[in-house]
Amino acid sequence: MTVARITTLNFKSKESADQIEETYKGIAPTEFPEAEQLLEVRVDDTTLMFVSLYADNEAMERASSARTKRMDLNKDFIDSMDGKTGEVILNHTN
Repeated sequence: MTVARITTLNFKSKESADQIEETYKGIAPTEFPEAEQLLEVRVDDTTLMFVSLYADNEAMERASSARTKRMDLNKDFIDSMDGKTGEVILNHTN
């Protein structure tokens, strides 16, 4: 059962969001090697949404320490965070 972790971060400034956007693109594939898919979505100037797909809950939980470390490193830039997890119902690609 594929599961998703969806994290929406609101940053204190556009510059902070810009910095995190660039950093995440470069490091996410190596920091989250068990992720089957990683998406980073720019919602607006100060909001980024991150979607990670994992084969199962166990794989997602193994990635939790890297996620916590990344959040701690960026805590001074973050205004608010919303996180959700759930079972993937549809994962269509062309």
